[in-house]
Amino acid sequence: MGNSEHKAGFVNIIGLPNAGKSTLLNALMGEKMAIITPKPQTTRHRIIGILNEDNYQIVFSDTPGIVKPHNKLHEKMMSFVRGSLQDADIFIYLIDFFNQEIDEEIIEKIKELKRPLFIAINKIDKADANEVGQYKNKLTSDFPCAFVETISAKDEIGTAELIEKIVELLPHHAAFYPKDDSLSDRSMRFFVSEIIREKIFLNYRDEIPYATEVFIENYVEKEDIVVINAVIFVERETQKAILIGNNGKAIKKVGIESRKDIEEFIGSKVFLELVVKVSKNWRQDDQQLDRFGYKIN
Repeated sequence: MGNSEHKAGFVNIIGLPNAGKSTLLNALMGEKMAIITPKPQTTRHRIIGILNEDNYQIVFSDTPGIVKPHNKLHEKMMSFVRGSLQDADIFIYLIDFFNQEIDEEIIEKIKELKRPLFIAINKIDKADANEVGQYKNKLTSDFPCAFVETISAKDEIGTAELIEKIVELLPHHAAFYPKDDSLSDRSMRFFVSEIIREKIFLNYRDEIPYATEVFIENYVEKEDIVVINAVIFVERETQKAILIGNNGKAIKKVGIESRKDIEEFIGSKVFLELVVKVSKNWRQDDQQLDRFGYKIN
């Protein structure tokens, strides 16, 4: 198949925290690529999902939610968002129907790039159809440059249609990545660390999830088991005590839940060891942030 017949492009998903970007990525890919929790700012990295069909390749990119930086971690997260503006062929700006705030500065930057923009209204499964229709009409009027769509990423309503419309707009190009079984450019270590981090977000409250980072020290594939040693870093001793819990019960629960999901993800039996360490103010430490994968290329 010649390049003129094949389509390929980068499609970047952007939006405010809790718009459902990670859920949308998973729905578009048909696989769990990104962790999902009810808490804002769950996504910290730019996550790539590679969708291959015979005549096209879509490289989806889920970026962190747009926030005003309060520390160096936030600054690096926002650099991933800015970087995604430069290499995208098509944009999806995702809006939570129940929180209709829009970062118009980002929309203006996309308009300046003169690349196709989808504004997708998410969570319509929980909304009144007439109200959704009225809001869609408003956005169509406010942003005539965009294709306004209504979806439910969670229930995969409208996501197949969204892919069809994206394919129509993809440039004719050879595949950017090999057309094998790879779903992402990320390593297995990355996805394992994200699974553990997801369980922390789901099991702890207040500042604990935001003060933690997971680092995979060892990932060893043996004949009948995968041995994983993970370090959970926190910023203070008090956070370490909360994370471990009384007699280690809290961290044990995280370990059990993480191991179950990791085994399902990699299709192998897993031995998982979790260790909690303190790294003071790691969110403000460039060296530590680079070590944890937040280095800006």
